Amino acid sequence: MSYVANPFVVVLDACVLYPFRIRDILLTFAAEGLCRARLTEDIVDEWTRNLIQNKPDLEKSVLSQKLAIETHFEEAFVTGYRPLIEGLELPDPDDRHVLAAAIKCSAQAIVTENHKDFPSEYLDEFDIETLSADDFLVQTFELFQPRACLALRSVRERYGNPPFSRSEFLVDLTANGLPKLAAVARAHIEFL
Repeated sequence: MSYVANPFVVVLDACVLYPFRIRDILLTFAAEGLCRARLTEDIVDEWTRNLIQNKPDLEKSVLSQKLAIETHFEEAFVTGYRPLIEGLELPDPDDRHVLAAAIKCSAQAIVTENHKDFPSEYLDEFDIETLSADDFLVQTFELFQPRACLALRSVRERYGNPPFSRSEFLVDLTANGLPKLAAVARAHIEFL
């Protein structure tokens, strides 16, 4: 794992870990030191449980990915956040654990697609914002463009069935919920 100067601390919500391509790119950016992604056992259990429930044929693969995350991102797991949960208020009480983890690890943002579940009036006092996975990845790409290009290239090159050309990879990003990232990366296609 390599690091760049003071990358953002972000908590990854279960909903951005659920889609494979988004999870893969978020965790690759984290592994490359472009951000300090934080998780909890509760968050990882939520996305794995939901994915297995919706796609039981993927159970073995999902459990293998879960183990890989727990092994390779051990330092990313936030602990000691549970005592904060009871004192927090959110529209959906089941999301308080995510905010508690963000507070505990001094995260600048929660990367989520469920912005309505984390209204700014609840997050402002903790100086935390929400960002979609696409917006977060675009901001990170723009800040650390050369390293982000290398990270995206490593993701593209991992896929061999089928392999992706650079253009096909950008189309795939768009199709898999990352159209803004695909758009900014297109200007640097020769490095992907």
